[in-house]
Amino acid sequence: MGNYYLFVIMSVLLIILPGPDTGLATQNTIAYGKKGGFQTVFGISTGLIVHTLAAVFGLSAMIVKSAVLFSFFKYVGAVYLIYLGITSLWSLRKKNGDTQSDIPAKYKHKSPFRQGFLTNLLNPKVAVFFLTFLPQFLTAGTKPFLQFLGMGMTYTILTILWFVLYVSFINYIRTWMKKPSTQRAIQGISGFVLVGFGIKLAFEKAPS
Repeated sequence: MGNYYLFVIMSVLLIILPGPDTGLATQNTIAYGKKGGFQTVFGISTGLIVHTLAAVFGLSAMIVKSAVLFSFFKYVGAVYLIYLGITSLWSLRKKNGDTQSDIPAKYKHKSPFRQGFLTNLLNPKVAVFFLTFLPQFLTAGTKPFLQFLGMGMTYTILTILWFVLYVSFINYIRTWMKKPSTQRAIQGISGFVLVGFGIKLAFEKAPS
């Protein structure tokens, strides 16, 4: 049981580190409000559940061991992150003084849930994480299947709890963040962060 408590502590520390999920949750909360932020979180957590099940049933091992599969997921995920970042940056050029008038139309055509889901699902580093991080906390004498499933679901729940708090905080200061100058700055930073993570992911080497 001590291994599990250590796993929870390490998971919390890893979850709060900024990453593409954080950038996307920030951007969608500012643009669409708490509802859009929570939908993004739900998409992210759904992606984590898929990764958990993949790890449990050995699919992640296939991705890690296959250079072709790893590269496929890596480049698709990288392109998607870069696309989201460029879209965010490009929208800055089209904005005028009214920064809120186009949100309803954008919301209908862009699903925060889908963005969160694909950003997480198409990141092979998450698969690698599950296969390299979780085994370190296995307890001898217990079936690995149940342990992997339990730790994966725990990590997902912790992620949801953290992002619910994070989105709530961002939404709380949203009035200030919705100011044209502040929104342009945040959206620009988010765009560059997403593009940066996409480029970083593209150059990620497959584990040997």
